[in-house]
Amino acid sequence: MAVASSAVQEERAGRTALPGAAAFNPGSPPVIEGFTPLPRQKEESFKEKFLRKTKENPFVPIGCLGTAGALTYGLRAFKHGKTHQSQMLMRTRIFAQGFTVIAIIVGVAATALKSKHI
Repeated sequence: MAVASSAVQEERAGRTALPGAAAFNPGSPPVIEGFTPLPRQKEESFKEKFLRKTKENPFVPIGCLGTAGALTYGLRAFKHGKTHQSQMLMRTRIFAQGFTVIAIIVGVAATALKSKHI
């Protein structure tokens, strides 16, 4: 049985290998004619990436903080039985979430337009 399976593997390898083609090496990228990859930029730490993204689109973190603040105070008001205030803070949270989503969409659109002009 082992002899038959090795013969099948050799036959498959013979059919798939192209003449003059090098074997696939997953450790190195493939060579493509006319293409030179850009050098890799240095790896960013979480803090560096967060600060860069905040400078690119400062409204997203502001919206996130507003959403978290409204949620926290709304839940606290609900716990203390202040239903009207809790309801108003939940509406504020919805507004802050919408603001954050719009900020993300505008940031993505601005980045896409900026990359087209370069």
